[in-house]
Amino acid sequence: MTIIDFLENNAQKYKDEECLVEINPQKKPDHYRTWREFSLVEPGLAKEYRRSITWNEFNELANKTANLLLSKGIKKGDKVAILLMNCLEWLPIYFGVLKTGALAVPMNYRYTSEEIKYCLDLADCNCLIFGDEFIGRVEPIADHTPKVKTLIFVGQSEVPFADIYNDIIDLYSTNKPNIELTENDEAAIYFSSGTTGFPKAILHLHKALVGSCKTEQNHHKQTHEDTFLCMPPLYHTGAKMHWFGSLLVGGRAVLLKGIKPEWIFETISEERCTIVWLLVPWAQDILDSIDRGDIKLENYKLDQWRLMHIGAQPVPPSLVQRWLKVFPHHQYDTNYGLSESIGPGCVHLGVENVSHVGAIGVPGYLWEVKIMNGNKEITSPDEVGELVVKGPGVMVEYYKNPEATAEILKDGWLYTGDMAKRDKDGFIYLVDRKKDVIITGGENIYPVQIEDFLRKHDKIKDVAVIGLPDKRLGEITAAIIEFKEGMSATEDEINEFCFDLPRYKRPKKIIFAKVPRNATGKIEKPKLRQIYCGKSLVEMQTTE
Repeated sequence: MTIIDFLENNAQKYKDEECLVEINPQKKPDHYRTWREFSLVEPGLAKEYRRSITWNEFNELANKTANLLLSKGIKKGDKVAILLMNCLEWLPIYFGVLKTGALAVPMNYRYTSEEIKYCLDLADCNCLIFGDEFIGRVEPIADHTPKVKTLIFVGQSEVPFADIYNDIIDLYSTNKPNIELTENDEAAIYFSSGTTGFPKAILHLHKALVGSCKTEQNHHKQTHEDTFLCMPPLYHTGAKMHWFGSLLVGGRAVLLKGIKPEWIFETISEERCTIVWLLVPWAQDILDSIDRGDIKLENYKLDQWRLMHIGAQPVPPSLVQRWLKVFPHHQYDTNYGLSESIGPGCVHLGVENVSHVGAIGVPGYLWEVKIMNGNKEITSPDEVGELVVKGPGVMVEYYKNPEATAEILKDGWLYTGDMAKRDKDGFIYLVDRKKDVIITGGENIYPVQIEDFLRKHDKIKDVAVIGLPDKRLGEITAAIIEFKEGMSATEDEINEFCFDLPRYKRPKKIIFAKVPRNATGKIEKPKLRQIYCGKSLVEMQTTE
């Protein structure tokens, strides 16, 4: 079985049921209170705000995409890059690529022209499918990627150097291509998030995608009646693999093209969303908006919303505790994973374990986990070591990089590079990235612990702790602090707040600045080191 079978089963079983909805909130004029009011008064314009497809339309579009690609010479084993913002076409195109037997290669929408070319070359891509937002980045490299023989543009503009998807897609058959696939065939190449330098290409099999469906649905108990609100980028394993739980049961999903708190609540209310996956900054923004009175909960229909879960980065316990005070009826889960393990779920808290907030949880469904010390021995309770995981989603390799593969894969176990500890009850706590540990005067300091402490300050929105070079101690801790809107504090106030920390953990330098995060919510510490340590990306690439 491959993941394609789940789609085709849904197309048969739930043929005319709506499966995907795209909401573009910027297309709705402010004077309309709801989409339904907008659609009654201006039905033509309202179609730009809300688009949808059924399971049968999804499957047929995937088949047409596959037949288009086959007509362009794409064959089993080729690589097709997808460079699109979240949109209704994204997932049908992804499945269309898989139906040809080619590998889908999703790309980060923040990539520059240079990074796009680097990743196309690294993954040996034969075709690039791209959207409106990327014309200016793709055109300069269009003639400089010799392996890319086909460029396909998805959008409304005129692009003379590419085939126009919207103009030609209906010329192709809705019949499924006759391509034999098994779970052991190669399915996709994802790129590492690049938080430690240039991204690596991560190769996965079809069975990894199938495993992620089963793990996700087991954890969050999606049913056919659930509606999943998806906002994170679909190029990343996190958003797509959480949606895979809905795919398994034929559940409906909503793609929201915007993350303002009021847009999120309007969509949850109007589309009757039951499951919402958030990144830490978005959850913080929602709670801050409620505190300010910008969001009034009584104005929305929220009784159906049953689950909020967070992943992609360490989650401050104070944030979850704050959330559950506002939404006491919500189930909550923390999901841990990485692209090398096909996204979230190799460790998760579990909705039944909310009393253990602060832990990333226990081994996920179908996964094994251990924590290893520097001597490659399993650690004792509360001893810090490296988190190591094994399961159906472990990558095949870093594509064309055997040295990096050998460092992270050993006897089927994936060495995550994350430092963790396990308590006496078996719950795992993430301590920090192995490469982010600060060594000051011979003492190991884990930045996440300091970051969690500082986020308890009622004026602090976000914080990142990094090491700065020091002649005497080797490194000292620096805290980059971002305040909530309209708030500020002095350095003395922050230092006084830190008196409750052990002396050696107190930040030696306080910097008030915005904390940069990537599209999946991870703090971009290499960028901060470049700014405050003068460390170049090349130096970070070779040392991290």
